[in-house]
Amino acid sequence: MDEAQERTALQAHFLRSGSPLLKRNATQRDHHCSVCLSFTSVPHSLRPESMVTRRKLLNLLSTLKVSDLIPHHANAFNPFSKTPKTLRVHYGTQSSKLPEYEMPSVTWGVIQGRKEKLVSRVIIFDYLKGLGIIPDELHDLELPSTVDVMRERVEFLQKSGLTVDDINNYPLILGCSVRKNMIPVLGYLEKIGIARPKLGEFVKNYPQVLHASVIVELVPVVKFLRGLDVEKDDIGYVLQKYPELLGFKLEGTMSTSVAYLVSIGVNPRDIGPMVTQYPYLLGMRVGTVIKPMIDYLVGLGLPKKVLARMLEKRAYILGYDLEETVKPNVECLMSFGVQRECLASVIAQYPQILGLPLKAKLSTQQYFFSLKLKVDPEGFARVVENMPQVVSLNQHVIMKPVEFLLGRTITVEDVARMVIKCPQLVALRVELMKNSFYFFKSEMGRPLKELVEFPEYFTYSLESRIKPRYQRLQSKGIRCSLNWMLNCSDQRFEERLQGHYIETESVGPRFCMGGKLELPGNDIVSDEEAESDDDELLYRRTVSL
Repeated sequence: MDEAQERTALQAHFLRSGSPLLKRNATQRDHHCSVCLSFTSVPHSLRPESMVTRRKLLNLLSTLKVSDLIPHHANAFNPFSKTPKTLRVHYGTQSSKLPEYEMPSVTWGVIQGRKEKLVSRVIIFDYLKGLGIIPDELHDLELPSTVDVMRERVEFLQKSGLTVDDINNYPLILGCSVRKNMIPVLGYLEKIGIARPKLGEFVKNYPQVLHASVIVELVPVVKFLRGLDVEKDDIGYVLQKYPELLGFKLEGTMSTSVAYLVSIGVNPRDIGPMVTQYPYLLGMRVGTVIKPMIDYLVGLGLPKKVLARMLEKRAYILGYDLEETVKPNVECLMSFGVQRECLASVIAQYPQILGLPLKAKLSTQQYFFSLKLKVDPEGFARVVENMPQVVSLNQHVIMKPVEFLLGRTITVEDVARMVIKCPQLVALRVELMKNSFYFFKSEMGRPLKELVEFPEYFTYSLESRIKPRYQRLQSKGIRCSLNWMLNCSDQRFEERLQGHYIETESVGPRFCMGGKLELPGNDIVSDEEAESDDDELLYRRTVSL
């Protein structure tokens, strides 16, 4: 029997008996398959009696197509059916005694041919359009083979809190499997501290997270944050503020930004609180964002150690745009009369001034001070140098202490002088000022002129400094100015009381660019003060960071 006759006989045998395929290789194209038949199902005339005939038969079977072996009605595929037909296969010679196995579901896309896939895709696209979802970006995406699977994905996302508009903003989210992607990722996010009601909002802000692998991508980022001393309870808060962190590589921007901050003097133990306060710093490139900002501020006179202390408390300064915000604000300060050598002190006292809409605020406050307090532009510049927070103070708050002083028969001109010399007056509580003023007049019995000359009197605590020191002076019969009595530490005050001289009065601390805080009269500083740590830098009149 020649090869053509053998082929015809074998095909006729399969068509008559309806014997199914025993095994199909789903990865071959054009529905070709390799078939391993039980030799008990082969006609007697075709059974091999030698290895040559066996090998010849296998070669013949490998050239056949599924359509040659299966009747037409068995090979039909209805793409509109909910459950696609599967091919049942039997392994071995005694098929009734062995378990049955089914081919993988068509959801995996292993049975459908090109035409069937196109038909299914059209049906899915029609379903999505009916919901208002625009599927234009899904043409190159691997989609499920049935509309039921797509419906499951859409309904799951909607139950999680996403709307059709949210899906349209990132339609590739429909390529995520509910069981393989969505449930594991959302379950892990809830485990690390993101409340279930907020998961939908989290996915809206960063839908790409559903493509991530929990073990390979999410877990390492969380471990990295814990290694930076971010508290476990704060992990969810940090990720909600900056969910894109979950997409960063550990050896990239996050590691280099932390290393650079530590190199300029930031305490490694403060990195965790900094990240909790402003996690965006982990996404900033050192070369293009962080270093240019640091170099610019150092160029203005801020030492790196002082800058490091500022960043530890206010890491968000790194988020100010250097070219669009910081530099224009510095130029604005100088245009309003702030001296360049005072810029470092201004920034150290009030770092937020770098990110404010400064020109508008300065213009408003300068006009207000000129109109209500009779402070000229030059005087206003001195006010800003000594207390830059004044640019953000509410005018109603400013007027309360001013009206109190005016009500104590102090002239407008003297009030203006007091404010220029001690701008902190405009931020004081009137109740405290009243108590201090009453003690000044009733107990100390001093003239108002001394208050005009030393308005800082109102900034000291009545109970912890003014009263105790005044009583000590009274017990020793010493009469001195308010400045000599109050403008020194407790240790220095005791040294003054024990001395046989009255020390020359000073104007108080002053800020020296690039150096330590210098006090007039350093030649008589006590040994303990002279040996103070070098890290006690620059400013004592600044607002505590």
